[in-house]
Amino acid sequence: MNESCRTVYGYSTGEVSVKKSRFIASIYPVSSEEEALRFIEQVKKEHSSARHNCYAYVIGSKDEIKRLSDDGEPAKTAGLPILDLIVQEGLHNILIVVTRYFGGTLLGTGGLVHAYQSAAKEGLRNAEVIEKTLGFKSDILIDYTLTGRLKYTIAQMGIYLLKEEYQDKVMLSLLIPAEVFSSFSRSLTELTAGRLSLSREEELWYAVINNELVIFDNN
Repeated sequence: MNESCRTVYGYSTGEVSVKKSRFIASIYPVSSEEEALRFIEQVKKEHSSARHNCYAYVIGSKDEIKRLSDDGEPAKTAGLPILDLIVQEGLHNILIVVTRYFGGTLLGTGGLVHAYQSAAKEGLRNAEVIEKTLGFKSDILIDYTLTGRLKYTIAQMGIYLLKEEYQDKVMLSLLIPAEVFSSFSRSLTELTAGRLSLSREEELWYAVINNELVIFDNN
């Protein structure tokens, strides 16, 4: 299982003009093929008078789904250049649609490849690219006397303290990056002399965006 996923955060757009043809990129984060298809239909409605709406999308942290469309352009001149860019940038869970308003001049296959990829690049320049990380949410109930040492370990390992409640004992709700889960589990066992073990109560993806922790409903 991949423990991180490079993707985009929110919608972005970009535009280039080539010999009076307009190429408008619309970029979306997507988590399923159904979501990608909905956005494609949305773009087609918004640009219903455009000659072409070409696209490519990649879904899954291991690129489990890859799709593309030239939407009437010559084969491999639109969808494939967009897809190649997504792969080159190491992006996942992303849809790029490039809309073309024909300007009256044929561009040739090489010109089309360059134009579609240039529009997609412009859209990505305007996008917020983020690194989503796999983590596990766990709740720990611990004695007051061990709380300070545990919090020190949490800080050292880059674990996020989501919530803490003080009753007879201290309940800490943690977001633990997948890459440190095993080592933190061992540290917790040692700290409590084997009385506590760690469980993966919920798997989730998160990112730090503008110095704030953002937790996603899905990948």
